[in-house]
Amino acid sequence: MPKAFFMVRAVIADPADRPRFDHWYRTEHLPEARAAFGAKAAWRCWSRTDPREHLAFYEFDNAAAAEAVPALPALKDLIAEFDRVWGDRVTRSREILVTAD
Repeated sequence: MPKAFFMVRAVIADPADRPRFDHWYRTEHLPEARAAFGAKAAWRCWSRTDPREHLAFYEFDNAAAAEAVPALPALKDLIAEFDRVWGDRVTRSREILVTAD
């Protein structure tokens, strides 16, 4: 069965925000989101192609588990906290991915 991932792409427009964003996401947001989603694993990356882009991946055993994340009340709470901290300085998009055979 393919693995599934919930991915969040964030664009940090102002390079001056990157160090603070990096610390906050690493120490607070990623661990809280992993626990709230019940993800098996979570990690994040900075794009080398576009240094404004930050990607976070949350791994699940199957697509159904990843597809359930957008409906979780915990996601709404995490979004509210993200918006409180970052406002409109960071834009985001979310995707659900599965590994290809």
